[in-house]
Amino acid sequence: MRVIALAWIWTAIVLFSTAYSLFAGTSAEVGRAALEGGTAAVKLITDIAGPIVLWCGVMEVMRRGGAAEAIARLLRPLLTRLFPSAKRNNAALESLSANVSANMLGLGNAATPLGIRAAEELSRDAVDGGATDGMCLLVVLNTASVQLIPTTVAAVRAGAGASQPFDILPAVWLTSLFSVTVGVTAAKLFARRRR
Repeated sequence: MRVIALAWIWTAIVLFSTAYSLFAGTSAEVGRAALEGGTAAVKLITDIAGPIVLWCGVMEVMRRGGAAEAIARLLRPLLTRLFPSAKRNNAALESLSANVSANMLGLGNAATPLGIRAAEELSRDAVDGGATDGMCLLVVLNTASVQLIPTTVAAVRAGAGASQPFDILPAVWLTSLFSVTVGVTAAKLFARRRR
């Protein structure tokens, strides 16, 4: 239902913009901008595809080589404190660890299916079919994850012509750590208040 509503909103915006460009006499410029925007979007996609595929490959090598499992073991004590309901659920802890690891490497596209799997495991504790505190915290961690290697952002910067796409690392580390701290604190406070 929401997808249909968004489709109608998008259609209305396009129709309004087209009608206004005809009324204002700028239809040629709007058409040119639409074509240039489409070309730029395809170029950006091809520019970032290589680095994303590379880092997804690195993640797979880490997984097969045992490094991802080592990271998961390191994260397990922290995750059991953050997600007390997952202590007894190994599948949930495994998915949470893999999700957090992928987010730390800046692989949001690889982290998404892992996050969905973790949310499915955490939803087993739901009583009324609503979101549990753990599920809400998982959304916060996915939204404001600590990024050790911001792969996607660096790929976009490289595609846009940055000579050193990873020179943003200190700023990314600082802001992502701050955002995770604020997000987790807020989620825990709201969970306590709700109880």
